[in-house]
Amino acid sequence: MSTPTEVSEPSTPDGRAARPAGAPVIKARRVRRLSKSDKVILGFMIGLPTLIQLLFVWIPTLLSVFLSFTRWNGLALSDIRAAGFANFSYVFNDSPAFWPAVQHNILWLVFLAVIATPLGLLLAVLLDQQIKGSKIYQSVFFVPVMLSLALVGIIWQLFYQKDNGLLNFLLGTAGTPEAVDWFGDPSVNIWAALVAATWRHAGYVMILYLAGLKGVDASLKEAASLDGANARQTFFRIVFPAMAPINIVIVVITIIESLRAFDVVWVINKGTNGLELISALVITYLIGEGQSIGIGSAFAVILLVISLVPITIYLSRTFRKEKF
Repeated sequence: MSTPTEVSEPSTPDGRAARPAGAPVIKARRVRRLSKSDKVILGFMIGLPTLIQLLFVWIPTLLSVFLSFTRWNGLALSDIRAAGFANFSYVFNDSPAFWPAVQHNILWLVFLAVIATPLGLLLAVLLDQQIKGSKIYQSVFFVPVMLSLALVGIIWQLFYQKDNGLLNFLLGTAGTPEAVDWFGDPSVNIWAALVAATWRHAGYVMILYLAGLKGVDASLKEAASLDGANARQTFFRIVFPAMAPINIVIVVITIIESLRAFDVVWVINKGTNGLELISALVITYLIGEGQSIGIGSAFAVILLVISLVPITIYLSRTFRKEKF
């Protein structure tokens, strides 16, 4: 290992030392070169995650883009035929489910943004008040986040069942002709599914906002209080703007959650009969009846392009902040 090397002191034209008397001598250290074992460990730490990303993200993504311009039944590779933009033309012009799926995805986004996200913010503000048992409440509201959306769908099926569901039992209609088929009726099942998705999304938003509230400088609140601001004014004029980075993250997460929503509707009725979503159409065409790998890949590419918009905006803002 290299030893410290004393740097020669600069001198003035008349030969006197430029360093003030009594000032410490500045010493420089040589940069330690990486050993072979260091290079192996670094290569493993960088190479393994990169390999996983390539195998499970980038290669499937590139294959989907390639297959979206082909016709293939998913059997022999020799059956792959070039299709140009025919698959995309079918999706936009001839697919009966595409535009309803777009409308449902937009509705999903609006519902999460207007209902679920403010609900998560409200829970975070209430739990930040150091109320008794706040840790227990945090755990209760965060439990749905730890569950998969497929399991969330199964849980809410028990709640929404027509004949034996808890909701119809509370309404007094269980087992009667007046019982509402919450997941089977296309006029209401999208709203029932959105409530189930909100149950999970609100807990996620709550945890993010709790972290943001803990990071707000307490002196800002004290200054606002001294200026005569009440709690409501302090929150909306001081605290909420101070959480701008968290707000941006939550906006991006909400958009992505609305686009990748799949598990709940697939568990309910495989994304049909009023629950069409773009993500469900991808799986329907890839592995469902009337299988068409090319059309399913076209749906996947469209979903990818839409998803890249909020991600690109978020990354550009992040890098711009780091640069300046």
